[in-house]
Amino acid sequence: MIRPIVKDVFLLGKKATRATRADIPVADDLLDTLRANAEACVGMAANMIGVPKSIIVFRDDDDNCREMFNPTLIAGFEQFETEEGCLSLAGVRKTKRYRFITVTYETRDGKKKKESFFGFTAQIIQHELDHLNGIII
Repeated sequence: MIRPIVKDVFLLGKKATRATRADIPVADDLLDTLRANAEACVGMAANMIGVPKSIIVFRDDDDNCREMFNPTLIAGFEQFETEEGCLSLAGVRKTKRYRFITVTYETRDGKKKKESFFGFTAQIIQHELDHLNGIII
């Protein structure tokens, strides 16, 4: 189901709680909402649709929609300064990101994964991880 985008900075500023398999419908709604906003959005965190759970979705470099439950950044290399926009906020803001990251996360089946990303996909994931931590760029 396509959900409305939360723009309330108070709600966006709250840290997400651990997601479980019971939250799979939230991931489905996030994917639907990401696809519905494909022209303006490349990633979303669950709190952007009003659910403070640790789930992100994003489009990777091959334009595939991906999801992560309980993602954690475990390494980052080559920091750079950039500007980012957000569907929940107006305009763009400066921020710092890593070009290369390694993340641990769980699949919707509960399997633990460790994966590395670079470039724009790494940047998207970092933006969504900020959302999960209540950080608004």
